[in-house]
Amino acid sequence: MKTPRGAGRGLPKQKQPLRTKTSPASPGKGPERAPASRRNLWIYALLAAATVAVYAQVGHFDFNSYDDPTDVVKNVHVNRGITSDGILWALASDDDCNWMPLTRLSHMADVELFGLEAGWHHVSNLLLHVLATLLLFAFLNRATGARWPSAFVALLFALHPLHVESVAWVAERKDVLSAFLWFLTLWAYVRYTERTAQRDYLLALGFFCLASMAKPTMVTLPFVLLLLDFWPLRRLAPPLALPASGQPQGKAPIHWTQAIREKVPFFAVSAVASMVTYAAQQSGGCMKGLSGYPGWLRMENAAVTYLVYIAKTFWPTNLAVFYPYPHSLPFWQFGAAAIALAGLSYAALRMLRTHPYVATGWFWYLGTLVPVIGLIQIGEQARADRYMYIPMTGLLVVLAWGAMDILKRWPRAAVILGAAACASAAMVTSVQAQYWRNTPALFQHALDVTSENYEAHLNLGDYFLRMPGQLPRAISHLAEAVRIHPVIWVAHSDLGLALLQTPGRLPEAMSHLETAIRLNPNYLDAHNNLASAFMQIPGRLPDAIAQYEISQRIAPNSAEVQYNLGVALSLVPSRLGEAADHFEAAIRLSPDADTHTKLARVLLRIPGRGPEALNHLQMALRIDPGYEPARQMLAQLRAAPAGQQER
Repeated sequence: MKTPRGAGRGLPKQKQPLRTKTSPASPGKGPERAPASRRNLWIYALLAAATVAVYAQVGHFDFNSYDDPTDVVKNVHVNRGITSDGILWALASDDDCNWMPLTRLSHMADVELFGLEAGWHHVSNLLLHVLATLLLFAFLNRATGARWPSAFVALLFALHPLHVESVAWVAERKDVLSAFLWFLTLWAYVRYTERTAQRDYLLALGFFCLASMAKPTMVTLPFVLLLLDFWPLRRLAPPLALPASGQPQGKAPIHWTQAIREKVPFFAVSAVASMVTYAAQQSGGCMKGLSGYPGWLRMENAAVTYLVYIAKTFWPTNLAVFYPYPHSLPFWQFGAAAIALAGLSYAALRMLRTHPYVATGWFWYLGTLVPVIGLIQIGEQARADRYMYIPMTGLLVVLAWGAMDILKRWPRAAVILGAAACASAAMVTSVQAQYWRNTPALFQHALDVTSENYEAHLNLGDYFLRMPGQLPRAISHLAEAVRIHPVIWVAHSDLGLALLQTPGRLPEAMSHLETAIRLNPNYLDAHNNLASAFMQIPGRLPDAIAQYEISQRIAPNSAEVQYNLGVALSLVPSRLGEAADHFEAAIRLSPDADTHTKLARVLLRIPGRGPEALNHLQMALRIDPGYEPARQMLAQLRAAPAGQQER
């Protein structure tokens, strides 16, 4: 018998049970979703507020002398803002031994918006760090369904002192930008595993391509995706499936070979990025030959460095912008490190079934450090805090989920300990960030916490060399850099320049400049500085010109080189025409009032070119109406009889 239409209205409905999560990768829907979303919003707000509170001070920091000039301040492609030439350069350039067009474009965008106001460039880094933190929480929370461990990992990521270098250093824009895109890729990938929608897969692949264009070391991401398939996504079929895991509702498990095939496009992007990076570093001369760092020493340093990074994650003291590479390491250190790493890896594998997060976190840490651990040595540093920006996440996952397992019977203790850890990290980070406020503070701190740090002495010497009245301090630091590392040509060149400006020390200056050229025949500054030395010695003008001509061959598009060569040639009456040509080349590259005035002075000495001299003086005053040498010369030129204007 049919129930009449409308029958049962007004009767109490049978209460339906709330839908519960059947898998971490399948967030529930229904009435419980709203309060959960509100809690997540509060977590996002807390993460952003805490990060900004600790790092707000960077808005008052200067550029430092370590890579900021070459990447931004003095980079002619960047410091003009967004231009068509600059965009083409960013897409094609392998300067600094890296292909990272997205990072370079972001620097150009900052200049376009803020000029060279250092504080705003720092704020951009901070904003990207905040976004990376929020995306880390979004990814972990979506992948695991464990809100509070995910929040703890994100908060400690945001506030950890080892990350100061990546946030407070403008030149490390590549770290915060690539991490933002890295976590965005992982979030999109988790979304893909929930719905297996082609659109989400392509979205994840696209974000990964962008991350690789921000920093080449993103190549390990496909490896991390495979780790996530194991835990927390639990997508794999036996024998790699976790016991009683359950698959996402409606989703069949996949074989590990299928999981690898699924990542083939990601591995292809990694392969291309690796080849491009290798070519850039080879052509730029950034890879250190085995004669500089023997293979056995690299292996020893890599093993020890893995443990040093772990120690600094849990006890972040004596952090420095540069750690000198050791000449040797005691064999016991390498042996102990190798045994420790093998033991930890074995323990992670033994806990695959009972504590799968340990394997994912541990191998995330080991794997993402491979490109920068030093087996292929790039640069002079033994290690760097910035290299832990993404790898540390693996250790934090082990810490957070491990603490949850250990302290699940004492939730209040877990909250207190977690809050204490984050508060301690925030305090140390606030202090550590202050060292990045300017160059002398940064490198003096490096000297305070390390030994035999020639890079810190070199940068302090270079800084004081440019400060009026600080020549003695510059010479002291540069001499120490040369003592510690005698084959560093930059220090010899800078020391030579400092001695060149010190009365009675010309022979010492020339000796250091000649040493710099012997160590690196293509080092432009050394040739320019040696030419300046020859200019001070009577009868050595031809030698000065020869050095400037070498400089021109090394850097034909340098306005400074063209200007210097023009000045030297203008002292030779028979070569005034060549001097004028070089001044004109300097003006084409970088016009300024002084070069126009120097060119006008040369043209007045060449018969028939007086009108050109007048034109250049007028252009000088259009560039700088208050430029006195041009005003005086123009006044004299106009006051002189017509026949005497050229002389």
